[in-house]
Amino acid sequence: MAAPSPGPREVLAPSPEAGCRAVTSSRRGLLWRLRDKQSRLGLFEISPGHELHGMTCMMQAGLWAATQVSMDHPPTGFELGTLAGPAFAWLRGSLGLAEEDYQAALGPGGPYLQFLSTSKSKASFFLSHDQRFFLKTQGRREVQALLAHLPRYVQHLQRHPHSLLARLLGVHSLRVDRGKKTYFIVMQSVFYPAGRISERYDIKGCEVSRWVDPAPEGSPLVLVLKDLNFQGKTINLGPQRSWFLRQMELDTTFLRELNVLDYSLLIAFQRLHEDERGPGSSLIFRTARSVQGAQSPEESRAQNRRLLPDAPNALHILDGPEQRYFLGVVDLATVYGLRKRLEHLWKTLRYPGRTFSTVSPARYARRLCQWVEAHTE
Repeated sequence: MAAPSPGPREVLAPSPEAGCRAVTSSRRGLLWRLRDKQSRLGLFEISPGHELHGMTCMMQAGLWAATQVSMDHPPTGFELGTLAGPAFAWLRGSLGLAEEDYQAALGPGGPYLQFLSTSKSKASFFLSHDQRFFLKTQGRREVQALLAHLPRYVQHLQRHPHSLLARLLGVHSLRVDRGKKTYFIVMQSVFYPAGRISERYDIKGCEVSRWVDPAPEGSPLVLVLKDLNFQGKTINLGPQRSWFLRQMELDTTFLRELNVLDYSLLIAFQRLHEDERGPGSSLIFRTARSVQGAQSPEESRAQNRRLLPDAPNALHILDGPEQRYFLGVVDLATVYGLRKRLEHLWKTLRYPGRTFSTVSPARYARRLCQWVEAHTE
């Protein structure tokens, strides 16, 4: 099947006032408020008074408009650009994601949520109000890399439909009053549904700057920890370990061929309840989703397919004997160009004998796969 055309399309959205009206009518005040503490620990509503409130309101109104077949009112106030719209619409459809559900989650029906990121980048991170979709601002260079790689990314997902790569759902630009464009991406959240997740990690397979001070005991903050925080822990996948190791090899080989590095393996732990363990409980398999059409065993093995759990976000979930694991590879847009080569040279001199993230794509892929093999059983 040929990959869809990634041609750009510009969509104008209505004013931010119209998009935010439903959100702000019952949410006044200048302080960030923590809402639904039990299910949204450490996630803050981006309410009026938050420094990013105006921008996220425009993002919501723009994304809502971008999924409309037609608009009743002329666009005013700002411009939202939809880049490679047909390709991302195809990707959403391939996941069985209805445009109405996508629109409802990202539109102005509820405020976006912000969490305290442990990333050193200058990007802003948001979750849709139902936590199903993740939004991140991106630099122009990263967006150009994503769009350049998009046809091969689509082909990789066609070839390996159970890939661990993050599912990108949209790339957009936002410009207010003819100012500078802000770019952002939309993707499926790896950590969904988040209700019972106990620990979250961002793994790069190195040690420099890979420690995060954990939140104080009893704190509601959600922190994504890093490699050095993971010491002494193991991912116990049982019989699914071989599938996981093989898929990591396939996905990192693909990223190496794109000359990409600095991506992360996201990991989250969720302890299974007693009635969820074993083949007769939570592991109710959707065979039809895993085996599409009549395939020979050789074809199935080549694509590294597996039986998917009957759960939301099944592509990013692996169940072990005691734990459910949320696993996904994110941040796919950093190319090993001149800047990264110079950064590699500087870090080699700055951190002799230590491991750091900026290395060649081949070494980066090999090292992350070695980390996975060493930390799974």
